[in-house]
Amino acid sequence: MANIQSQELSYSADGVEMNGYVAWDGEVEGARPGVLVVHEWWGNNEYARRRANMLAELGYTGMAVDLYGGGRLAGNPDEAGQLMNALLADMAVVRGRFNAALAELRAHPSTDASRTAAIGYCMGGGIVLHMARYGADLDAVASFHGALPLAIAPAGEGGEMSARIAVYHGEDDVFFSAEEVAAFKAEMRETSADCLFVALPGALHGFSNPQASINGEKYGIPLRYNELADRSSWDHMQLVLQSAFRAP
Repeated sequence: MANIQSQELSYSADGVEMNGYVAWDGEVEGARPGVLVVHEWWGNNEYARRRANMLAELGYTGMAVDLYGGGRLAGNPDEAGQLMNALLADMAVVRGRFNAALAELRAHPSTDASRTAAIGYCMGGGIVLHMARYGADLDAVASFHGALPLAIAPAGEGGEMSARIAVYHGEDDVFFSAEEVAAFKAEMRETSADCLFVALPGALHGFSNPQASINGEKYGIPLRYNELADRSSWDHMQLVLQSAFRAP
């Protein structure tokens, strides 16, 4: 039986205090792969922490990162948009904060620093794709209803992509146009990325988060939880991680 342990973790990036959350199974002996969880535009909330716990139950060390700093959380879409837009205005800052979190994950006593991955949701899904596009030293990344345009590097930028990539995208997600989806796929082809794009029929933006339906109705935005899409994408992600971590 799993013995999930957790801790709040304070670390800094460019002088800004970040508040992360780490979870691991105390019954697992020795170091195990580590997986970062990058939050939605709401911030590093209970949902991101729950995913870190779920990763711990799978035998990994899960770390829910804080990209806003100070553990800031949004209470409504206006606040979330302000936090997200301020963050994404400087992608070099995003990369620095991500890498600071990755360093903390690798330094954790439960983590095998040679085997790491990252998963992300919405904004966070786009960020993990962005990190892969810029050559982050990760075995795998998985994006759930992620911001696909963040993976497209301007001419002359980007790096060699070594991570195995899995993208779970709702076919009915209206936040990203067919042209943006096509541009993302073209970027992956042109860079010879090891990328699997999974289109989930009937799924809207936010399909993995039960809170999405509540927020969608409350704020009048096209968000909805889809249990089948959630479960199937999570199960498939497990296969991706298993394959990436045992690859030579």
